[in-house]
Amino acid sequence: MDILLVGSGGREHALAWKMRQSPLVDRLFCAPGNPGIGKVAECVPDIRADDAEGLARLARELKVGLVVVGPEVALAAGLADLLNAAGIPCFGPSAKAAQLETSKAFSKAFLERHEIPTAHYGVYDRVKDAKAALSVFKPPYVIKADGLAAGKGVAISPDRRDAEAEIERMLGGRFGPAGSRVVIEEFMEGEEGSLFALCDGKRAVLFGGAQDHKRAFDGDLGPNTGGMGAYSPAPVFDEAMVMTADRRIVQPTLKAMSAEGAPYKGVLYVGLMSTDEGPKVVEFNARFGDPECQVLMMRMAGDIVPYLLACARGDVSRLPQPEFKPQTVICVVMAAKGYPDSPLEGSIIRGAEQDFGPHVQVFHAGTLRREAGTLVASGGRVLSVCAEGDDIAEARERAYAAVRTIDWPGGFCRTDIGWRALERE
Repeated sequence: MDILLVGSGGREHALAWKMRQSPLVDRLFCAPGNPGIGKVAECVPDIRADDAEGLARLARELKVGLVVVGPEVALAAGLADLLNAAGIPCFGPSAKAAQLETSKAFSKAFLERHEIPTAHYGVYDRVKDAKAALSVFKPPYVIKADGLAAGKGVAISPDRRDAEAEIERMLGGRFGPAGSRVVIEEFMEGEEGSLFALCDGKRAVLFGGAQDHKRAFDGDLGPNTGGMGAYSPAPVFDEAMVMTADRRIVQPTLKAMSAEGAPYKGVLYVGLMSTDEGPKVVEFNARFGDPECQVLMMRMAGDIVPYLLACARGDVSRLPQPEFKPQTVICVVMAAKGYPDSPLEGSIIRGAEQDFGPHVQVFHAGTLRREAGTLVASGGRVLSVCAEGDDIAEARERAYAAVRTIDWPGGFCRTDIGWRALERE
């Protein structure tokens, strides 16, 4: 069949790379795509990922048999709704179901309503009320913008003074409409990881776990970002935790969403905190994580397309449990200097498209190609350097060896990706 992939980041490059290996795929299109994706798919660069009408029209014109939605902005714009109305299978939830990600206030109320374990919280739209509510919580304070903020809308403030300043920034317009409300949460002690499930509206197939690194700098310091690296498998996800999370969180979420008239189709990303009371929900995402998707696609042993198609068609019951390679895969994100606040754009990148050997893949996230063929940075997170190894140490050495061969003075990366897993070993 012909498939249309939506998006332009490292997540979408990893999906395109994996889907291109499927014998079920004839032509693979991507809108808008990037230079890396252009090597495995036909890019349609003049349609943005949030242009739901344009993307739906493109899917009709191309007569594709499946649309795979990568970024959350397309889901929030209602792309899945338009495609479903046109009878085109779509891997991705409706705008109503995607509220699990697009509104943290909706998500928290949903969890509370259905007694799914998560942190205590409050929702506020006025600075005065939000500041007063800090008295109910203990430091450190967790403050989140309600809407989509590209992974940057979460602050963990060590004291009340910092928390009040963060409230003023968020409600003062730092994230635009996404920050018109803030959610203040109880700080949860424990280790965080990401669990994935492929859903058809009623049933789910668990799809592995990963652990990412959200802070910009080594030692988990600096501002929150969309993710500076990840690895899989994540030791925090032992079998007991996964089964508990499936029973107490994933299955109840699917059942409740269906009961509320918003059956969930696509991938459900469950950000989990492993606490003394068991796993609790930190957040939901309505799409594959980035950079978690990159490590999952490299670890998956089989064909991804039958799973994407089964979710879109509404029946995963006949699919076997996905198989993953026993190796560890790690992803090191190379970002433009100044990220996440004001990333430098236009700097020249050399060496990112060389042959790194069979154990390394470099996925493009924020790149452009100039007319002369030069590769340049065009975003915050620019490259995802991924490597596999028999253990976390070998995978990490291979990834950083590849990083060292990329000539990009305008970029930076963390040097401690995978530190939690290394400490366990």
